[in-house]
Amino acid sequence: MTNREFLVVTTTHDDETRARELALTVVRDRLAACAQVYPIQSVYWWDGEVQDSAEWRVDFKTRVDLADQLAARIAELHTYDTPEIIGVTVTTGSAAYLDWVTAETRS
Repeated sequence: MTNREFLVVTTTHDDETRARELALTVVRDRLAACAQVYPIQSVYWWDGEVQDSAEWRVDFKTRVDLADQLAARIAELHTYDTPEIIGVTVTTGSAAYLDWVTAETRS
C-alpha cells in the first residue's frame, strides 16, 4: 500500500525513564498510535563542540494531520533546549497497520 498520510516522528532523550514517560504520555494523548524507545549513540555539535553521548530514541507512528500537535506536545514535555523533532513520511505500509494507526489516534 502506498500512502503519504502517515509519519514516523523521531525525538531523542538523554534519560531512558524520561524517554519512556514521553512515549507513554504521547500515546495516551492519542497523538501517536505507538512509540518505540531504544538506545542509540549520538554524535553532534552542541555549544561549539562535538558531543558523543548515549541517548534514547523515540519513534512515534502517527498521521500527518497530527504532526503539528505532536511536535508541540513533544516540545512542551521535553527537557532539551532544542529537542530533535523530525517527521519522515511513510511512503508505503500494510493497509491493516495504517488502518490501526488511524483507529488509535485522535480524530
